[in-house]
Formats: sequence, C-alpha cells, structure tokens
Amino acid sequence: MPIADQYHAVADAIARVTQDAGRAPGSAVLVAVSKTHGEDAILPVLEAGQRIFGENKVQESQAKWPALRERFPDIELRLIGPLQSNKAGDAVALFDVIETVDREKIAREIAKEIAGQDRTPRLFVQVNTGEEDQKAGIMPKEAVAFVERCRTEHGLAIEGLMCIPPVDENPGPHFALLAKLADEAGVEKLSMGMSGDYETAIRFGATSVRVGSAIFGAREYAKA
Repeated sequence: MPIADQYHAVADAIARVTQDAGRAPGSAVLVAVSKTHGEDAILPVLEAGQRIFGENKVQESQAKWPALRERFPDIELRLIGPLQSNKAGDAVALFDVIETVDREKIAREIAKEIAGQDRTPRLFVQVNTGEEDQKAGIMPKEAVAFVERCRTEHGLAIEGLMCIPPVDENPGPHFALLAKLADEAGVEKLSMGMSGDYETAIRFGATSVRVGSAIFGAREYAKA
C-alpha cells in the first residue's frame, strides 16, 4: 500500500477510536515517526496534510529537516528519542517539542539553552513505567517530584508525560499509570502509544500517539 494510503488509514483509525472513546475530535493527535526515513518517504505524508513528526536523533534530524521546513514552514518537529546533554543546544534550536526530559542534567542543560537561545520548545518528561534498566526515563515513583523540580529549580514549563511500555507486557496498565502520574503532577498532555498499541493508548487518554511503521513500513537501519 502506498505510504499516503497507509497514513490516511492510521489517521482514520485515530479519528474513529477517539470518537468511540467519547472524546472530542482532534483530542488525540498523530505524531508521524519518521526516524531513519528520508525525504522520499516523508514527502507523501507531508503532501497528505500531516505536519507533526517525531525523530529519535538530533544529528539525523539536522541533516534532513531544515530543507523540508523551507517547503513546509508549519512543520512541528518532536524529539522522541533519548537526549544527550551535549546535544541539548542543538535540540533546543531544532525541535518544537522535546519529549524526553528524564534527569536533572538534561533539565539543567535545556534550561540553560532556552535562556541563551531565547527559544522555548514545549517539554515532556519521559517516565520509565516498566522500570527497565535498558530504557530511558525517570522512575515512576520519582516522576511527580521531578516535574516539580523542573518547574521550581529549572524554570521549565512541563506540559506532559511520555512513556514507552515494555514490548512484552500489556500496555494498558502502563498507560493508566502515566495518566495517574500526569494528574498528580498537574500536567495535561500524554504522549503514549505506538504502531501496535495506539488505539489502546487513545482509550486511556493519550493526547498524542507516535506512529512510525504503520505509516512508513519497516525501518532500514544503517549497518555498522
């Protein structure tokens, strides 16, 4: 199926599930995850009307998005992969939303770059709901206090929480946990759900879902 058709199928499914869940139209937005995909794959989705895209790596994004933004200036670009502190400046300069604030050092560096660049990307705190050693994100028991420290100590306006549930577990309890933590932290946005579970995420209150392979197909990773 052509990429544009796959995009429309996902967009239609999001609209249907949102309605079935009794939620307002447009209350769950699609983030098209374009990591590892080039302009040839992204252009059909842009031309179909999608404007919100997610990327995992700062350097890869720097290589492909400035030229696309010249043609489509209303693009919203989100960083959804782990952020290294030495890339904070580049991330603040390039991304409209950073979804992976997950530790004090990153919060400090982002705050410093925001002050220096006079540019303010919207921010999410990533929560490691499965408490997996190999995965980024702050532990659930520390999340609410961390959001508060981001506000009071670093002057950061956190607008939401993000999670990636363990691949071998039912995602529902993880989405429910993230919603509970967001309520306790006083934030409204929930970035949760990917190609295999975005419909479930919408039912649990996701305000954005990050969908890649269902739109673009399998990713081609560069060989070392």
